[in-house]
Amino acid sequence: MLVLALDTATSVVTAGLVELSGDPVTLAARAHSGPPTRPSKHGELLTPAVRALCAETGRTLSEVEAVVVGAGPGPFTGLRVGIASAAAFGHALDVGVHGVCTHDAIALTACSAGGTRIDTAVGATEPGAEIPRAGTGNLLVVTDARRREVYWAAYDPAGRRLSGPAVEAPDALAARLPQLAIGTVVGDPAFAGRLGVAIAGPSAPAPEGLVGVAAAALRAGREPAPVEPLYLRRPDAVEPTGRKRVTA
Repeated sequence: MLVLALDTATSVVTAGLVELSGDPVTLAARAHSGPPTRPSKHGELLTPAVRALCAETGRTLSEVEAVVVGAGPGPFTGLRVGIASAAAFGHALDVGVHGVCTHDAIALTACSAGGTRIDTAVGATEPGAEIPRAGTGNLLVVTDARRREVYWAAYDPAGRRLSGPAVEAPDALAARLPQLAIGTVVGDPAFAGRLGVAIAGPSAPAPEGLVGVAAAALRAGREPAPVEPLYLRRPDAVEPTGRKRVTA
């Protein structure tokens, strides 16, 4: 089964073609990062990345049998690019679109040996690069939620989610790390200082991580549920409280 995997929940735009026969195997992947203040850039990068994947592998979109997309948590503008694009591809190709938690996919990527590591540098895709496994204790995935907050979720060493996803200030999360029994932290390295821990490993999900989270449903041929974005907080926009007076 050929699967198109997409994610725009982080600052990295991730796209990959994954073969799902036994374990998910990435045939080709693209990872591009833009300035955190320009999430709208995701829309400019995603479709060209998919075209490049097809050109590189010699496969066509008509061969795609399913789409998997990261549903967050992530900032509103960037996240909806991936979900809307996945819905468009699914509709055009008449295939199911499976939404997965982006943090689940990052955790699975981090807990896998080998594979493809996606870093924050533009086009930094390293086939066969070693991905650090979770060490002693549980695994924490941390990504940028803007507004001086982080999205986080905790996992056991096998990548099974224990708590989260949630959003809060790094200082509040740092206080609960002993309670979560965290041994390894992966994700956005910019928060290492605020959390008081080293952050290594993938900052975005690899395509095989995205497909791996949905693998059981894909193999079983289950009808996917509607993709629900994980925003985890209300948008900045609010309804006006009254009409603005324009005359004296």
